[in-house]
Amino acid sequence: MLGNLLFQKIEKKTGVKMSEVLRIANSVQNANFRDETTVRNLIKDVAKAANKNVSKAQEDQIVEAITKDPSALNYDTIGKMMNENK
Repeated sequence: MLGNLLFQKIEKKTGVKMSEVLRIANSVQNANFRDETTVRNLIKDVAKAANKNVSKAQEDQIVEAITKDPSALNYDTIGKMMNENK
C-alpha cells in the first residue's frame, strides 16, 4: 500500500506513469550500452517519458558518451547534456 501511494505521488509530480518508468527500467537492466541503436532507443524513450526534446546533436553526444565507455556511465552528465542549449 505504501508503494502504491509513493507511485501515485511520483506520477502526480512528474506526470509519468509508473508503468512507463518500470518499462524503461526493465529495458535498461539488460541493455547493451555498446550498441548504438539500443542507446538511441533508450534516449528517445526517456526523453518522451520526461517530455524533453533532445536534438540530434544532443542525442549524438549522449550516444557517443555512453557507447564509448558504458562502465563510466554518469547520469548527471547525461542529464546536463539533455538540458544544454535550452
